[in-house]
Amino acid sequence: MSFFIPAAVAQEAAPAPQGNPMVTLIMFAGLFAFMWFFIIRPQRKRQKEHQELVGALKKGDEVVMTSGMLGRIEKVDDDYIVLEVADNTQLRFQKVAVHAILPKGTIKKI
Repeated sequence: MSFFIPAAVAQEAAPAPQGNPMVTLIMFAGLFAFMWFFIIRPQRKRQKEHQELVGALKKGDEVVMTSGMLGRIEKVDDDYIVLEVADNTQLRFQKVAVHAILPKGTIKKI
């Protein structure tokens, strides 16, 4: 049995067939285009909309935070906002934690 092993090892491997490099380039370009239109572009759009939302915050706006907490903005700083979440209860949050601005009067309805 052992006399078959050296013969198998001695055989040379067949050279790998060479493909067309243009097909590979087109495939990579297609993959990049797919990632751009379905992943990168929508994420940039959401990021731009969120930056505009954060930039437009002002005193009196009713907001919902990413944690789900609702409150009315009492003070706006460069990076922070102070929310009134209940009577005489104010909390300080980073502006980027704001998820959405609610229509006026939403908190009173709840």
